[in-house]
Amino acid sequence: MIIDLETQQPDNPSPTPLKTAILVIGGAEDKVHGKEILQTFWARSGGTEAVLAIVPSASREPVLIGDRYQRIFEEMGAKYVKVMDIRDRVQGEDPQFQAYIEECTGVFLTGGDQLRLCGLLADTPLMERIRQRVQQGEMTLAGTSAGAAVMGHHMIAGGSSGEAPNRALVDMAMGLGIIPEVIVDQHFHNRNRMARLLSAVSGYPERIGIGIDEDTCAMFERDGTLTVIGCGTVTVLDAREMSYTNQATVTAAEPLSLHNLRLHILSYGDCYHLKKHRPIAKTV
Repeated sequence: MIIDLETQQPDNPSPTPLKTAILVIGGAEDKVHGKEILQTFWARSGGTEAVLAIVPSASREPVLIGDRYQRIFEEMGAKYVKVMDIRDRVQGEDPQFQAYIEECTGVFLTGGDQLRLCGLLADTPLMERIRQRVQQGEMTLAGTSAGAAVMGHHMIAGGSSGEAPNRALVDMAMGLGIIPEVIVDQHFHNRNRMARLLSAVSGYPERIGIGIDEDTCAMFERDGTLTVIGCGTVTVLDAREMSYTNQATVTAAEPLSLHNLRLHILSYGDCYHLKKHRPIAKTV
């Protein structure tokens, strides 16, 4: 179904431009009480004028997950919400889906399996158009859990936790490249994934590692800053000035040496400038 936005325009012919953003959510975000993260996505997508697409393709239960988010955003007062239940790559060329994306002010990628999500969406006309509109500031994009993991050019596809950093600890794949300069890990402190992110960044020290706790969001603005929302922390791992690593000389299971890393732990309201590589404390 394509909605006719022409007949639903308010009397004001010059609506306020959207202040779009990219919301990268660590998973298990509050869906019951204050819903601050989801409320922020809704507001940044236009609030009561929001036209939203829910993409549950990462999930093994896409109908159940899609319907849940649809109800949440409809109850918030979004103008229109559509679940795009994509289960085959050919649907990424569907003219109706593509036409709907032209009308959208927000797209929400749910959790599940990030490899499945990328396998269905990467390099499709639909995903390329979403990327273009997000980068041009025409729509807000959010991804939770698996939907967060796909944001970088390089993606953590899986791995383990609870041991010293090593190359065997993490499986890497290509992400969707929405924010190409980052490598995202989710459910971060909740699942003890610091060693996994260190292992990932050791192979790509030019990328910034972003570890996001559950019910926590790193909201990326168009000016290159991210702001923390939610009850946990965002860990920023900067290896650009790493002075030494044995990453290329040890076996996959041997511990890694990583010298001269920068680590920032950000909590609610703190910011980080991705271009200037500088944390900014919350102002009281």
